[in-house]
Amino acid sequence: MRFNEKELAFLSRQPSEKAAELGMRGPKKGDVVKKRLVKLVVNFLFYFRTDEDEPIGALLLEQCRVEREDDQAFSIVFLDEAERKYLFECDSQEQCLEWIDSIVKASYEFMRKNLIFYRTEIHRLTGKDPLEQYGISDEARFQVNNGHPPL
Repeated sequence: MRFNEKELAFLSRQPSEKAAELGMRGPKKGDVVKKRLVKLVVNFLFYFRTDEDEPIGALLLEQCRVEREDDQAFSIVFLDEAERKYLFECDSQEQCLEWIDSIVKASYEFMRKNLIFYRTEIHRLTGKDPLEQYGISDEARFQVNNGHPPL
């Protein structure tokens, strides 16, 4: 996926769902843990040098897995590039669990599954499709599988 650098820089300055200074090790062999300001904005994880305003990198949190490494560390691994592993070190176990939860919930696929679940529940309780009023109930992205609605 391609991104315009100016658009990413603009997005990185938007209010974040979560931000903190964490230890971070990149995926390259020989990378060491460095203190980085890490910001979660929508489904992007931006990382900055602690004394700079522009991000030095961004991770699109799609098609990835978040794994707990130990009490105070987690990693992000991309499904199509298992060797591309980013490690993050937190100050506490609680902070680590909060970051894992926030990152898992940031993905488009997680939000899509929730929308489909709640759409089905609302239909079950009311007999009405809540997406119908917006004219989007037949769109493929809101279907469970094979283009069939979940209702």
